[in-house]
Amino acid sequence: MNFSYDVIVVGAGHAGCEAAAAAANLGSNTLLISMDMTKFGQMSCNPAIGGIAKGQIVREIDALGGFTGIVTDKSAIQFRMLNQSKGPAMWSPRSQCDRQKFTETWRLTLESLPNLHFWQDTVTGLLVENGEMTGVHTGMNVDFHAKAVVLTTGTFLNGLIHIGRTQLRGGRISESASYGITEQLKELGFSAGRMKTGTPVRIDGRSVHFEDMEEQQGESNFHQFSFLNIESRQLKQRNCWICFTNKQVHDIIREGLPDSPLFNGQIQSIGPRYCPSIETKIVTFAEKDRHQLFLEPEGEFTEEYYLNGFSSSLPLSTQLQALKAIPCFRDVHIFRPGYAIEYDFFDPTQLKHTLETKTVRNLFFAGQINGTTGYEEAAGQGIVAGINAHLNCHGCQPFILDRDEAYIGVLIDDLVTKGVDEPYRMFTSRAEHRILLRQDDADMRLTERSYNIGLASQERFDRVQTKRTEVESLLDFCHQYAIKASIINPILESLGTAPLKQGVRLTDLLLRPQLNFENLSPHIKALDSRIQQISDRKEEILEAAEIKIKYKGYIDREKGIAEKIHRLDDIHLSGKFDYNDIQALSIEARQKLSKINPETIGQASRIPGISPNDINTLLILLGR
Repeated sequence: MNFSYDVIVVGAGHAGCEAAAAAANLGSNTLLISMDMTKFGQMSCNPAIGGIAKGQIVREIDALGGFTGIVTDKSAIQFRMLNQSKGPAMWSPRSQCDRQKFTETWRLTLESLPNLHFWQDTVTGLLVENGEMTGVHTGMNVDFHAKAVVLTTGTFLNGLIHIGRTQLRGGRISESASYGITEQLKELGFSAGRMKTGTPVRIDGRSVHFEDMEEQQGESNFHQFSFLNIESRQLKQRNCWICFTNKQVHDIIREGLPDSPLFNGQIQSIGPRYCPSIETKIVTFAEKDRHQLFLEPEGEFTEEYYLNGFSSSLPLSTQLQALKAIPCFRDVHIFRPGYAIEYDFFDPTQLKHTLETKTVRNLFFAGQINGTTGYEEAAGQGIVAGINAHLNCHGCQPFILDRDEAYIGVLIDDLVTKGVDEPYRMFTSRAEHRILLRQDDADMRLTERSYNIGLASQERFDRVQTKRTEVESLLDFCHQYAIKASIINPILESLGTAPLKQGVRLTDLLLRPQLNFENLSPHIKALDSRIQQISDRKEEILEAAEIKIKYKGYIDREKGIAEKIHRLDDIHLSGKFDYNDIQALSIEARQKLSKINPETIGQASRIPGISPNDINTLLILLGR
């Protein structure tokens, strides 16, 4: 039989689900291959989506027409907007989810897409002809043919699990690893490495003394992930809980270090710097007497809890002994211990910005196979890979996000330009234009671009246009409306801010940190009347307008800087030089430019080790 598709996506994790959905929604006949169809979008570690910078990525995926935000809203059991004490560039949404509901919602979502087909099997080989992908071969000895293939293999390539000195082959606990693909890709000329990640113990909530913990509640305001305003918080909302390790816990862990795979030489690969195991914490921060832990529910009704901050690969007995030294866990029972897992990844400098490999045409990588960590980073790569796999199949121009356009653009540019020497995690500090990449305006930045290639729906596009009109209209009103000092001064003094000496525009008042639409509108009839005219998504529009007013100077400055940088990104380099022949370049520059083969002068300038003199040399050679 002949099984032929436009796009095949291998793996149904967060990257695979978004890749398959994007390709199918764009019109490609798409096949999603998964070893287990009950694990779509499986939350292998923490049952939560979002967080610092990660939440911004999910908002961007949603703005592009992806589904992670929608699935999260439908399965949320707690929502919080982090960093609200800081400026809006730092605000980051985060949602605790029902793990099973999340997976179930992803499956129902994917099964609703008309161009998407499924096959449960293990991919054991790739079909390549003349340097181009033609399909995949599976464990059931079936060949599936396609014009493009997206690999989203997560931690399954030669996965090896560690619990103390015990080793288990697998991609997740109780799930088999995948073999054959790494070896074939190496034969094709790809460079591979090993990375490590870990997950904490799962705790039986019936054995926890919650009275000895601090309660952490969620929010109940208008914030959520999807700009479509999907009805969220349908599930029972649950609290998280905070506790701390102590000196006795640390002493127990130190005694167990000789049996820790991280310290006895059993694990050779590199783990995530910003999500370290508990044993790494007590060694790296030896001066600290305690570390904060978060106990997070795994679902709406289940008694299974995730102990955030206690990732470990220590022996089971050591993990249990250490836990019982924490007062709230003195009688603890667990469902399973924490473990570490090693897996194969591929140097992402072997990719183009489309996430297509440079070595094999129409082969795309997304997710942890590229050396990243995190559901959100994987999903962001997945939607871009799925879009470009479709575009490649139909001879269209590539879809690339710039660094000043999206956190996803920063993520991909960092990967393909700098590579990774540890699992890559997104932070706001990685984005030099983060005031332009706020979570509140991802739809304004990205939905029109996605709509123009046929992914974002008409509904999304219309909602963005309505929001844009409403925000601009409100801004115009604030700019034109003048307030007399004698009328507003008593109100200003009651709100703890200095009185006016003369009348000003409403915009000037709103620049003050103490003032906002909420506390001014009850005292200014015209403003209150104007706000009442907003018929839909009032809170969202007020927030967007207020941010634009208060941060206009910063936003305008960043736009100017970004425009200057774009000039370098508009100067194309790829294929114009044999860098090894340019003696005016430093030896390091010749080596790195030859390896990365940057598309533009802008990308070349971001390669570590490339100096301003090297860039000037290239500009001179280009006649600039």
